[in-house]
Parts: sequence; structure tokens; C-alpha cells
Amino acid sequence: MQQARAALVLLAGIAACGPIPVEHAERECFERARLAAGPRGAVAVGTGTGGTRAGLSLSISSDYVQGRDPSAVYDACVLQRSGQPPRQPLYTRSDWTG
Repeated sequence: MQQARAALVLLAGIAACGPIPVEHAERECFERARLAAGPRGAVAVGTGTGGTRAGLSLSISSDYVQGRDPSAVYDACVLQRSGQPPRQPLYTRSDWTG
């Protein structure tokens, strides 16, 4: 009984490391490609009972710093996560603005 339980835990762990569907990989890797194209940031300002608050968020990826092509980042990421190439090249996606 104890061995069967251990085997199930081991199999569950191995399955979690396996490839994911290509559609999921494309969604996950799209943001990584966007960050490879350039830094992303946001500024927030608000007023409330505690006074005025401001915030700044900036994201810079190592892919951007290294000058990697966003399309190459996307292709490699999708292949690594799903074991398949993307169904459509990054630069031909209608939601890509680079």
C-alpha cells in the first residue's frame, strides 16, 4: 500500500514536468516574447483617505538585454514547453504589436 502511494506521487511529479498543449505554451510564451521586444512599465497615481499614492512598475527581461529576437524567444519557449513548434509564427499573429 505504501509503495503504491509512493509510486502515484512519483508519477504525478513526472507528469507535471511533461509537455503542455501547444496552445497553452503559445499563451505563456507570448508575454516572454513581448518582454524580449522591449521593457514594459506602468505608472499609477491615486488619492484616498491616506493621501496621494504613486507607484511605478518596470519589467526588463534578460532576453531584451541580450538583444534576442522576440520571434526566436517565442519559438524556443513554445518548443521547450510543448515539444512542438508554434502553430503560427509570432510576427504573423494578429495580436502581436511588438
